[in-house]
Amino acid sequence: MLLTPYNPFREIREIENRLFGSRALAKEDENVVTFTPKVNTREGEFAYHIDVDLPGVKKEDIKVDIKENVLIISGERNFKEEVKEEDYYRVETRFGKFSRSFTLPENVDIENIDAVSENGVLEVIIPKVEPKENVRSISVK
Repeated sequence: MLLTPYNPFREIREIENRLFGSRALAKEDENVVTFTPKVNTREGEFAYHIDVDLPGVKKEDIKVDIKENVLIISGERNFKEEVKEEDYYRVETRFGKFSRSFTLPENVDIENIDAVSENGVLEVIIPKVEPKENVRSISVK
């Protein structure tokens, strides 16, 4: 099973970028940017695993939701690096929102999905269940 990220606006952005250049999507606030974290997916014997690289993101800033059989991982990254030396002072700040979506297969146990954030990597474990057969015999009269 292959988990595919769902982004309904990707094709529209690509067309706008080709027509108008990358400035077409510039926001009013140039300091707020979005970023797309890297994701690795794998299928084990008993579960699907999604690993999301989120360096510098606190677990309190990560949100994992399920809506209409779609797993949505979203949040916000806030990073500030401050260097004070005798002859200079430098501050670098990077922040932005992110969201990744994955359509779940039918054979998952939605009630027991687990998410763990450790060392800048979020691991979402999606347990598998045996698919239920919806076969019912109808008597012919």
